Amino acid sequence: MTTVRQRRVGKGTEAAEDQPSEETSVKPDGKILPGGKLWNILSITVGGIVAISLGLLTSVYVATLHENDLWFSNIKEVEREISFRTECGLYYSYYKQMIQAASIQQGLHGLVYDNKTESVRTINILERMNVYQEVFLSILYRILPIQQYLEPVYFYIYTLFGLQAVYVIALYVTSWLLSGTWLSGLLAACWYITNRVDTTRVEFTIPLRENWALPFFAVQIAAITYLLRAHLQPAQERLTLMVVFIATFLFSLTWQFNQFMMLIQALALFILDSLDMIPTAKVTWLYIIQISGLLLVCVLQFFNSMILGSLLISFNVSVLIARTIQKNLKKGGLLNRLGKLILHVVLVLCLTLLINKFIKKILNLESDEHIFKFLKAKFGFGATRDFDANLYLCEEAFGLLPLNTFSRLSSTLLFYVYGFVLFLLTVAAVIVAFRNLSGSNQVHLKDKMEEYTVTLKPEAAYSLVHTVLFGCLALSTMRMKYLWTSHMCVFASFGLCSAEVWKLILKCLHLYTSQRVSCSVLEFYDPDTVELMNWIKSNTPNTAVFAGSMQLLAGVKLCTGRTLTNHPHYEDKNLRERTKQFPEVWFWYHSVSGELSGSSGAAQGQADLDPDKAASSI
Repeated sequence: MTTVRQRRVGKGTEAAEDQPSEETSVKPDGKILPGGKLWNILSITVGGIVAISLGLLTSVYVATLHENDLWFSNIKEVEREISFRTECGLYYSYYKQMIQAASIQQGLHGLVYDNKTESVRTINILERMNVYQEVFLSILYRILPIQQYLEPVYFYIYTLFGLQAVYVIALYVTSWLLSGTWLSGLLAACWYITNRVDTTRVEFTIPLRENWALPFFAVQIAAITYLLRAHLQPAQERLTLMVVFIATFLFSLTWQFNQFMMLIQALALFILDSLDMIPTAKVTWLYIIQISGLLLVCVLQFFNSMILGSLLISFNVSVLIARTIQKNLKKGGLLNRLGKLILHVVLVLCLTLLINKFIKKILNLESDEHIFKFLKAKFGFGATRDFDANLYLCEEAFGLLPLNTFSRLSSTLLFYVYGFVLFLLTVAAVIVAFRNLSGSNQVHLKDKMEEYTVTLKPEAAYSLVHTVLFGCLALSTMRMKYLWTSHMCVFASFGLCSAEVWKLILKCLHLYTSQRVSCSVLEFYDPDTVELMNWIKSNTPNTAVFAGSMQLLAGVKLCTGRTLTNHPHYEDKNLRERTKQFPEVWFWYHSVSGELSGSSGAAQGQADLDPDKAASSI
């Protein structure tokens, strides 16, 4: 038993606003006075320093929490490895394997032709799993002169904690871009830190794929926020698109759920583009970047067929085709536009299903069917006794979001502010969307008309739809809440500090005119599993083959290096079928010396059994 013990010892969205975000030191003609330019430089400098400081502070904070929770620096190596639970241990084992290899080439060969992860099978780890980050980190550790000063495990965890700095800085910058003041970014970062129980779990699930991917996703969102601003120079737009592509590629490379997250993002862009709330040309570039990033990852993962058969690629291609067919989509009156919009949505959905079905038929793809079985069973449309679906349904992380999450978020006032801003901007978005569809989206230049005209900038509109869609995802699947709660901090702080939001409030009231940690010291404690790992290393040959619970076996591979029959990588269909065959025993191992035994005493048999068949005969 594992315990933690006390330590011993668009058009309608774009107002005609050429003025800067700060209205001080601005002439009536819109030009910035010399003193105003100096103030802007000072403000950006101070804001940048605050962002970097908060990012570094967050990294040190989560590293301290991790040390205090596990007493990581004072426990044995095997205890450190066991602390990487389930799939975390599996991913870290490949970093360890690369470090221990005689050379980088031999390490890569061992990953491409791996016969330790699944017995009687040779699999390509780089094709099956998203472990390029472990490969890169292990190579970096080998070539840098730091081996005498820093253990491999510390180089690994410190890199992940360092990415938290990137994460916080990206959230800070996004809020700053939305509101026009770095005070909003400061508030977003503070809310992220004080609500860390619901915004991140990096301190206790370090190697988890999402801890690698989410910082890059946050960078991508920040870049998209900047890209959607009006009046960008061509050079600024090209540079921003490059940042979006790099962040999208790194996000896709580091997380197996990349295609599903970006599909939600593509849906957000599709909704906004259909309602004429963001520029179509920029949306097209974002669709192309998503496809390009995913295809590049597909090449690096040895043409992983699951990527080629993803709904994201099918959807994005369908949108581009449908747009070519319906060239006059954004012309006409309200009823005309609604009819065209409904037809456009139906056309995109039909094309998406047809293209996806065609690709899967040609490539004979079944690797992602478990995701759809899970979704159907979760929402009552499929068999709840299906094994593939139950692999996810039995996990608490894939259940509904607990209600106590909202009480925790409310204790820091985050949820209250978020709810208020969400309601206000949703109303504004509905008004702007109706005005766009009805054709009355002309820009009002007169001050008197601006006093009563509700506007919503493209970047704010994107942030609104993004938080709504990822909020729905979080409510349905608890594991995905970290995509929502982090952006919740950005969205709430933007609404509280943005002059644009307060302007909306005053317009609704017809008042507008132009004039929070206690840290206990704990230690990792799991003597039973430590004893088991030591027993395996001392009493079983290196050729022994182990089977058991998917969560335990990741630790067996990491701590002992023994061959497994199954492991917690649910994405492979053959592995799920193999796992289904195993009985409910703690574990068993097959040895070439003629012994087959189990920790529960339930496993006795013959040495010449095939591991796949032996499991079902125990």
